[in-house]
Amino acid sequence: MSSMTELTVRRGTLAVASAAPLLVLTNYTLPMVALPQTARDLGAGPTGPVWILGSIALGLSALLLVSGGLADDRGRRRVLVIGTGVLAAAGVVAALSTSLPMFVAARTVQGGASAAMLAASLGIVGHAFPPGPGRVRATGVYGAMMGLGTAVGPLLSGLLAMAVSWRAVYWLISAAALALAVASARMLEESRSPAPRRFDVPGVVLLTLGTAALLTGVTEGRLGWSRPVVLAAFVAAALLIGAFVQVERRRPEPLLDLELLRRPAFLVATGGALVVGAAVVGLLSYLPTVLQIAHGLKPLETALLFGIWSGSSFAAALLVRRVRLETAARLALGLALSAAGFVALLGVGVSLWPPLVVTGLAVSGIGSGFINSSITHLAIESVPPHRVSMGSGANNTARYVGSSLGAAGVAATIGGFGLQAGTTVAVAACVALTTLTAIAALATRHR
Repeated sequence: MSSMTELTVRRGTLAVASAAPLLVLTNYTLPMVALPQTARDLGAGPTGPVWILGSIALGLSALLLVSGGLADDRGRRRVLVIGTGVLAAAGVVAALSTSLPMFVAARTVQGGASAAMLAASLGIVGHAFPPGPGRVRATGVYGAMMGLGTAVGPLLSGLLAMAVSWRAVYWLISAAALALAVASARMLEESRSPAPRRFDVPGVVLLTLGTAALLTGVTEGRLGWSRPVVLAAFVAAALLIGAFVQVERRRPEPLLDLELLRRPAFLVATGGALVVGAAVVGLLSYLPTVLQIAHGLKPLETALLFGIWSGSSFAAALLVRRVRLETAARLALGLALSAAGFVALLGVGVSLWPPLVVTGLAVSGIGSGFINSSITHLAIESVPPHRVSMGSGANNTARYVGSSLGAAGVAATIGGFGLQAGTTVAVAACVALTTLTAIAALATRHR
């Protein structure tokens, strides 16, 4: 294969693989600006809105690591195609939902399908682009698609909710997913680990159930953290995740190689993803609802406002390769910029001064672009070459567990302190958390 042909194939691979995070994040962010309408139509109770927002994160968090192992061992293209097909089918169910349980079940299945898509697609990029400048550029493009997806989702949802119905966008997502499944099957080459492992059934069961129990406890905790169902969920999560760790330590071919935790780069990647999920994704998942309730913004207005953040994130991720810093330092810079931008949002629950809010969203969006490209690169670089999908799975598991914890924490804070004071406390906590993580990333960058 000539160098020009090889370059063309790699570009085609990157284009198709990068469409996966674009579609996943578009779908992930759909309910954010149309939450009041969706909750009303489905007859959601007190915890209904948080389940509408968080059900997809439940499926994502529970199955990302599993999907990464399957992609490495059974074929990355195969897992991507299957996941995309399931996303399309579940989207139809979401569009036809007549009750909250039906919608939540469909979104949870979409989360599992999204897990397969993310883990497999990043594994495909890692396999196609060896270490070097080419991989830095490729992971920058891949990370940029996350920022673009967070812009497209709310805009699509806001436009269609006003023009047609919030249900229309799920039909559109299903059509896009079906098209991506066909393109992936036709255009991508299959790749897998040269030494596939046996399927770790105990590890899969324990991790899936443990993560599901944890997120159930966090979600139901909005109505009171001392309720029996919440306490039971947290106890079950602790027992199941503890058992998972013990089982994985003894298995010759574990679902998650715990020795990776000795690698500073892996710790920075997964720990950074956890914080980004909690302090960035979690906060920004709930702020549109705050603006609609506190200041009467319409769904489309909210989507356009937060499009500043996601648009800045998209542009920054594409340009981050021009910043001559090592990856951990770029991650620290991104976290610091996110913290600085959030400072401008401290009073958003009390008053809405557009220039300050726009500036804060733009600065934090630039930080998010740095974060997305850096974490994506670290997720690949911090694991052995034949386990790139597992690295992607671990990284994204941390991100979406963090986002569920963050969204529930923001909601609980606002519920406890009231809309105005609670929003300020929640934003301040996210500023502190991102700042501390930036310092930690800098401290480990040479190790």
